[in-house]
This record gives sequence, C-alpha cells and structure tokens, in this order.
Amino acid sequence: MEITPLNGPVHDDAFSGELKYIAGENAAYYQQLIQTLPVAVYSTDVHGYITSYNPAAVTLWGRRPEPGKDRWTGFQKLYFADGAFLPAENSPLALTLKEGHAVTLDLLMAEQPDGKKRYIKMHPRPVFDSTGNLSGAINVLIDFTDVLRSEQELKENERKLRMTTEAQAAEIRRWNDELRKAEERHHKLIEEVEDYAILLLNREGIIQNWNKGAEKIKGYKEHEIVGRHFRIFYQPEDQQKRVPESLIEQAAKTGKALHEGWRVRKDGTRFWGSIVITALHDADNNIIGFSKVTRDLTERKNAEDETRRHAQLLEAQNSELRHFTYAAAHDIKEPLRKVLFYTTTVLDNDTLQLPEKERNYLKRAADASRRMQRLIEDLLTYTKSTLDGAIFEPVDLNTILDEVKTLHQETIDQTQAVLEIKPLPHIWGIPFQVRQLFDNVVGNALKYHHSSRRPHIQVSCETARAVAADAVSQASQLFHKISIQDNGIGFEPEHAEKIFEMFERLHNRDSYPGTGIGLSLCKKIVQNHKGTIYASGKTGEGARFDIYLPAENGY
Repeated sequence: MEITPLNGPVHDDAFSGELKYIAGENAAYYQQLIQTLPVAVYSTDVHGYITSYNPAAVTLWGRRPEPGKDRWTGFQKLYFADGAFLPAENSPLALTLKEGHAVTLDLLMAEQPDGKKRYIKMHPRPVFDSTGNLSGAINVLIDFTDVLRSEQELKENERKLRMTTEAQAAEIRRWNDELRKAEERHHKLIEEVEDYAILLLNREGIIQNWNKGAEKIKGYKEHEIVGRHFRIFYQPEDQQKRVPESLIEQAAKTGKALHEGWRVRKDGTRFWGSIVITALHDADNNIIGFSKVTRDLTERKNAEDETRRHAQLLEAQNSELRHFTYAAAHDIKEPLRKVLFYTTTVLDNDTLQLPEKERNYLKRAADASRRMQRLIEDLLTYTKSTLDGAIFEPVDLNTILDEVKTLHQETIDQTQAVLEIKPLPHIWGIPFQVRQLFDNVVGNALKYHHSSRRPHIQVSCETARAVAADAVSQASQLFHKISIQDNGIGFEPEHAEKIFEMFERLHNRDSYPGTGIGLSLCKKIVQNHKGTIYASGKTGEGARFDIYLPAENGY
C-alpha cells in the first residue's frame, strides 16, 4: 500500500531543542508510529487543500483523495449529528484555518462515497511556519461510529478497533527524509490524542515516551513513568505469568500482538484494556522497539458482564417458573378429577330423581370440569415443550402424518374429510413435539370445517429460504417449507398473528370448543426447532399454515 507522508515545516520554540534530538535519534519511531496509529490523520495547506494523510484516514474516508485537489475533507458530505447538512467550508478544519486557532464542534456525521455514514469528531490544529505565519493545519478524526452501534454489532466493532496497519520497511526508507521535516508535527499530533494511550517501548519493553491519552487512561505523569518497564500496568498474577514479556516476544516474532484484559492504574484501580503492540524496524529490518496502543474498554466490558449476569438470572427464573407451573398443574388435576367423578356419579344415579333445574346445574358443573381438564392438559403440554433436556433426532414427517391421520380417523370418517398429503422430508427434531405440532394444525383444519362442504386438507413441502426478520436462523439458510391448506371457515387476514397468542380464540366457544392454547403451542414448538410459522386465511374460504423448519444435518 502506498503511504502519503505527513510533511512540511512547523514551528514551536518550546519544543525546538527536544525535537532536534528526536529527529536525529528517533525519526524511525515517529514515522512508523503515525503510520500504525488506528486514528485518521491528515494535513492541509493554508487554503484547505489536502496535502497528506495516513492509511487510517483512507479507511475512514472510504477513498484516497488526491493531494492538492481535494479540499477540507476526504468525506463525500458532512452533517451535524441531527442530520442537518454541514458545508465543508464551515467544518471545524475550515474554521480553524479562517480563525487561526483550533475550532471544534460536537459529534458530526460523515458520508463515504458508497453512502455509508460514520459518526466522527474532528480535532484540527493550525500549523505555523518559522516566521509565525499560518502555513496549514493538521486534523485528527476520531471515529465514534462503533460506540453508537447496537450490541448485536459489538463483536465486529471490537475486532475493527483492535486492528492496526503494519508499517512496511520499504515505505519507511522511502519517506525517511520527509519524516525528519515533519517530526515536530508528529510529536504534537501524538500529544493531542486522548482516547488512546500511545507509547514507544525499546526492545526490552522500557517506556520511552508518554502522551495525554496514556496519562488520562493510566494516571501517571510522563516524568513518573518514562524509563520504567510497561509490566507495571499489569496485575500481579499476570506479571507472575510473564504476560507482558510474552506479548513483546509475540510482537517480535509475528510483528504484532493483540490482547485484552484487566490493567492497573497508578491509583490501584483496574480498567479493561485492549492493546496492540507492533514491532518497529529500521531500514535493515532490525527491530528497534515497539509501539503500544491501549484503549480503555471498561464500560463495554461491564455492560457485557451485566448483560450476561441478567441472562443467567432470567434463565434460572424461567426454569423455576416452568417447573413450578408443571408441578402446580399436576396438583390441580387430582381435586378436579374428584369433582368430575362425584358430579357425574350423581347425574348417572337415576334413583335420586333430581329436579331438572338441579340436574342442569350439575351438567354445567361437569362440562366446566371437563373444559378445565382440557385446559390443564394443554398447559402441561405447553410447559413440557419449554423444558430443557429434549433430545433431537431424525424424524420422518411422513410417519408423523400417518400417526396424526390415525388419531383423527373417527373425525375424518364422520366428516368424510379428504386429506391430500404429498411426500414429506425427514427433519432433525424432537419427535413428540413434532407430532404435537401437526396434530394441532391438522386437528384445527378438521375442527373448523365449513358446514356446507366436506373438509379438504392439502399438505405439501418445498425448499425455501427464510422470508422474514423473525426467522431464528440466517436468511441464507435453507428451510423445509411445509404448507397445510384447508377449505374451512377461515379467519380475517388481520388476525394472522393474533391467533398464535395464548388463550386467543376467534370463533364461538360453544360451536368450536377448545382452550386457545393449541396454536400458541405450535409456535413454541417451531421456535424450539429454530424455525417459524405463518398463518393466512379468508373468512368462509379456508386457512393456510406455512411452517419453516431448518433443512440441516443431511435432512
């Protein structure tokens, strides 16, 4: 990759003596350090035309601008954080050049050539020549996009934040002379970066320099830490395991070492640090030291740990609740059975000669007891479908449908129903749950048949991909799409999602008895199998259920 250097004269009497020494002794350090920084840096002339930039700037812009032609910024467009357009000539860098001193704004939104948006903050600084005249500016771009992204993207953001660009020896030799001229600018740039602790280490790991970010994150002043080994930032147990030395050895062997873990500040408090150690080489490819970049990710670490703790607690509570529900339902069944037994015994005893009114009350009590029994059985089935420990195994759906037909044969004969079932696949599933799934769907098709025509139920299958965001698996994954179509009483299209809710009933309870749990149970079973289920229908014309089950493990 070709690298455009940061170059050009700068002036600062307060640092001139020190920078002359650095330019003579440590030029290679600063050139490679700027090129390996994971933050975007670029410079402009006094008119705002871009003169140089580092690889991180190219990555952030999404393009490589042409020095001397692109002005103010390498982004396509700039916006305020609320989306209002910000002309480039009113950007922080442009205002800095106009006013002759640093001008910053709050978080901005920048657009790349491909239309993607990045949230950034600009830190421009004016640069003056030896006579004190404004000669240009340097700008540091801090990318806050990853901080604002959702937790589902956190892992990928973490990977990007750890990435750095390795310096190439050929590029170091090519720009060695220009680096000496830009030494003061580089030094000032490193000093201004506060979100990253940036250190130079010698070959033994002794700290050679210290920036504001390092002081902010680690708590040491520069005079307190320069000359000490960087193992001081590690916990005693990590020091005993020689973690710092191992990272140096890894960077020396492979060019780079990445690590995350707890680090120790000067005051003894801990922070979760993500570090990158990069080996630096001279013109002969000999290691002359290391750059070390650290970022404080304590907030992200604490958020992840808290989320994990809540998830574990929620799982434990859900497990207890499921087992409690299962046990409670069992306890209710016995007294209910006795109520039904005694009630029916009295009704069947003709010698009692009960008045019609009292007999009617007893019949109602018996019917209510039977409905309660069905409700409890359905609740137990639903609870069982959520319990852990179910074993997945190959399931032949053709066999399952044969069993379902046998179970409903009496109803099929009474209604003269026609079941048209095409060949179905094998799936990887929990047999009793899959049987319950098709038993409920086919049973509903038979129950809710149209009084003026024979039930006609069609079952078919095709291979498909996920069709909606609520599918558990990736959109590219293949599914068995199993469709069950009937010509029954149907339902209004707006109720397509409502019918899967617990205890939800769309039809008259007396005409079509039931508990309202069946389709809710179907949805739970399909979710257990990492699939999804959809319903569609029209009143008076019938209903259709499409069940998506993963086609995996060779089935």
